[in-house]
Amino acid sequence: MNRCILLTLVLLLSQSLGWADHVVLCGGPSLKRWEQYRVPEDQHDRWWANFIRGGTMRMDEIRKVYGHAAPIVWIVYRPAYELRGREDGQNYISMIQQQASKRGASLIWIESGQDLIRTLNSRSRGSIQTFDYFGHSNKHCFCLDYGTEIIATCTQWLHESDLGKIRSSVFDRNAYCKSWGCHSGESMSGQWKSQLGVALEGARGKTDYRTLAEGKFPAVSGGWMR
Repeated sequence: MNRCILLTLVLLLSQSLGWADHVVLCGGPSLKRWEQYRVPEDQHDRWWANFIRGGTMRMDEIRKVYGHAAPIVWIVYRPAYELRGREDGQNYISMIQQQASKRGASLIWIESGQDLIRTLNSRSRGSIQTFDYFGHSNKHCFCLDYGTEIIATCTQWLHESDLGKIRSSVFDRNAYCKSWGCHSGESMSGQWKSQLGVALEGARGKTDYRTLAEGKFPAVSGGWMR
């Protein structure tokens, strides 16, 4: 009888570990064709891989903390990397696929905010243990693109008003969520907690991705808040 109980506990533990997804979401970069019209200090994404590099650094951290077998789900907004790749004469899609393979991450391409919602809703109940967003944002939304199709404009997003479309049950009750985009802590964090039942750590002020060159995560001008 004790042996049966032990085997049951082992099975339940293995299943729960298998369901513990670590989700990393990456928005896309701006195009240089638009950014060239800004004054230098206001230009975005001189390096195409700001958000990708932030994401891979986080995945490396997850591997260290949660182990090699921890399931990583990498969601990437594809159209921006296709367009920036054409502009730069590079195959960024292939490069991203290689980074996913290197880290054993399940790569999921999305092309819209609705794709993102469907992808999150496809996760198992209570499966999302960590969630990180790397990309452009303002205090009300994650901007999956910004300055990609149109200068200084977002065409695909996850707005705080859309959070009610996400099944809150996909998040573990103790899930750790963080947005590495600008201003998320000023409104999005509050709505995230209200709608999804878990906290979202976000920035007060702008985030600076230049720190990636030093092997550090993006810095924030005003501090992190929930």
